[in-house]
Amino acid sequence: MTDTAARLRIDVWLWRARFFKTRALAAAAIAKGVYLEHAGRARRIDKPATMVEPGDGLSFRCGARLRTLRIEGLGARRGPATEARLLYQESADTLDDPSDDAHSDAQSEDNPRS
Repeated sequence: MTDTAARLRIDVWLWRARFFKTRALAAAAIAKGVYLEHAGRARRIDKPATMVEPGDGLSFRCGARLRTLRIEGLGARRGPATEARLLYQESADTLDDPSDDAHSDAQSEDNPRS
């Protein structure tokens, strides 16, 4: 049996990883459908109480963008963005997405508008 301390509800994880501002928003996104890859099997989940663990893969919509990532850690709290970023690894497909808001935000910070 898997140690429950090494697992976490998916709604809590999405909130801690800062994909959603509240757990309620995370639960609403999950209800629309999230794909979870665990132990080589992919399945659609729609329940916020589904448990995830490091090594699991996730695919879900965050706004208009499809996110595909691998869970690297669970986190002990909802910390700052730099801490949250350590909880997952984005797939190459997600990183290459030209509609990536994070890349455009970084560019606008480097080149402030007058």
